[in-house]
Amino acid sequence: MFKYVKHTNYPVNIRKKDVRMAKYLITQFGGSNGELAAAMRYFSQKFSMPDDYGKALLNDIATEELGHCEMIATMVHQLTKNASIKELEAVGLGGHYAEHAKGVYPTDANGVPFTVTYFAVTGDPLADIMEDMAAEQKARAVYENLIDMTDDEDVLKVLLFLRQREIVHFNRFKELYEYYKKKGY
Repeated sequence: MFKYVKHTNYPVNIRKKDVRMAKYLITQFGGSNGELAAAMRYFSQKFSMPDDYGKALLNDIATEELGHCEMIATMVHQLTKNASIKELEAVGLGGHYAEHAKGVYPTDANGVPFTVTYFAVTGDPLADIMEDMAAEQKARAVYENLIDMTDDEDVLKVLLFLRQREIVHFNRFKELYEYYKKKGY
């Protein structure tokens, strides 16, 4: 069912170390509005969709979100690759280093670990799709905040790509919501 392609959806090639940005960016991996929460939300919700169309859409977007997790993790890795322990400590990542060294671990920007409480599955297709639309809007807003926090073109290119995908996903969920509403679900 799943096919792994050995490259990211958009090229990630960050040349400049920026430990501060990595600390903030990790929230799009393991934070409440991040890509991992989205992937798990959509994958779990797909089983409650009333037809194959909805199941396929949620599965497709969940799979793409996993690809976005890989992109964010790659960015964090590249931004911290040559960082010293002192540089990590200076931006508040000493605790992260103590637990995970330079490993990429799903947390928000404050170091709070990922939790499944970041998403819901109600079993009601319309309620779940409304949550999905809200999730995409929140993720878009976080990407816009992150865009405001950097001037590194290598980082900006990837963030702009990911932000645009949030808009596309929102629109796809909106179409699905309208489709199910017309069908009386």
